[in-house]
Amino acid sequence: MAILVTKDSKVMVQGITGGAGKFHTERMIGYGTNVIGGVTPGKGGQTVAERPVFDTVEECVLATGADVSVIFLPARFVKEAAIEAIRAGIKFLVVIPEHIPIHDMLWVRKEAVAHGATVIGGNTAGVITPGEANLGIMPDIAFTPGRVGTVSRSGSITYYVADTLTQSGYGETTCVGLGGDPVLGSTFAEILMEFEEDEATKAVVMCGEIGGVYEEIATDVIPKMTTPVLAMIGGVFAPEGKRMGHAGAIVEGKMGTAKEKLAMLADAGAHPCKTFKAIPETLAKLGV
Repeated sequence: MAILVTKDSKVMVQGITGGAGKFHTERMIGYGTNVIGGVTPGKGGQTVAERPVFDTVEECVLATGADVSVIFLPARFVKEAAIEAIRAGIKFLVVIPEHIPIHDMLWVRKEAVAHGATVIGGNTAGVITPGEANLGIMPDIAFTPGRVGTVSRSGSITYYVADTLTQSGYGETTCVGLGGDPVLGSTFAEILMEFEEDEATKAVVMCGEIGGVYEEIATDVIPKMTTPVLAMIGGVFAPEGKRMGHAGAIVEGKMGTAKEKLAMLADAGAHPCKTFKAIPETLAKLGV
């Protein structure tokens, strides 16, 4: 089992004819992802990687039965594209671009909630269920099927954690890149509960970072979980008032610091891990 995406997911790519869209479509197909087509307005009738291109999401859904969308478009076009997909019945969207206007993502989040859809991103590396499907830009070499789920705001930390789990023999069920923009389509709390309901996931590693309150929100659900949660926070040595990489990674005074986040997560029942090495050590102590 896995969460969000499996080998049976029918994946379309919005922006499939663009440079990034075409390149990563070919990569996803090469991994075994069930990509069934794509959408680029005005280019319907063309093909990319032997997959049909449609002018609208509705046409793609009707013709192929697509139920997942990966969006490779400039940030300014994401709002329109995501809402089009949600209203066409797509229930899971992966939004790759970064620096999406905050107000645009608020609209996308509102539409997703209203239609029962799940949105990952923006500014995400994607989602991978090892051995089944890879959505986005994840480097598949780091991942192998296993029993630990991961969810992280940082793409690079996702890769390092997965490689740590792979090298230590645990492997991964599904790895979710939550995204690094200030406003995201999904929260840690929501993804953690997805893992809680997955029988194959025996533990979850959540990796946050400085800035924002998504980690703090997770403290509401961690005490309700039977699946152990391990917590890492990037930015332990980040100076106050300085944005570190992601648009959402900025500390304001003592609010959103790595130390405060780790303390809150530990109080909620998570198992703090300050290094990658500590992850397999903690899993071993938990008997995972």
